[in-house]
Amino acid sequence: MSKKISKTRSVTSQLDYDIGADNVHIGPSDYVPWLRDRKWAQIRLEGRGFGDVPLNVELKLEVHDSPNSAGIVIDAVRCCKLALDNGISGSLEGPSAYFMKSPARQYTDNDARRLTEEFITTHGRGNANAEPSEHGAAATQD
Repeated sequence: MSKKISKTRSVTSQLDYDIGADNVHIGPSDYVPWLRDRKWAQIRLEGRGFGDVPLNVELKLEVHDSPNSAGIVIDAVRCCKLALDNGISGSLEGPSAYFMKSPARQYTDNDARRLTEEFITTHGRGNANAEPSEHGAAATQD
């Protein structure tokens, strides 16, 4: 149940309005042994086109899960390393919202990406206000 809730929140948080609980269904399936490391997503969108004519789109998305997830994990670890090198502790709000399905605070994808890029720019080695720390990483000056 918690996975269904987190997946639903992740998707509906991208909308500027509440579509209503009866208009969205997102949920995990059971483990399917013959899929191995692949995941399938069945996506159906219903709406209205020009002249209020019904419009339906159905899509099947298939991904190899391990490599798909690995890139996200690597980027999240890089942000954690920037935080460590800069003496930052606690939740990294922007990166968490960008990389995780159920962050402490949910943002739209665009806002989460912007916050993550700002975090990297502020705390990364290319920061004009930074000086190398004892560990070779940048540290912001107050």
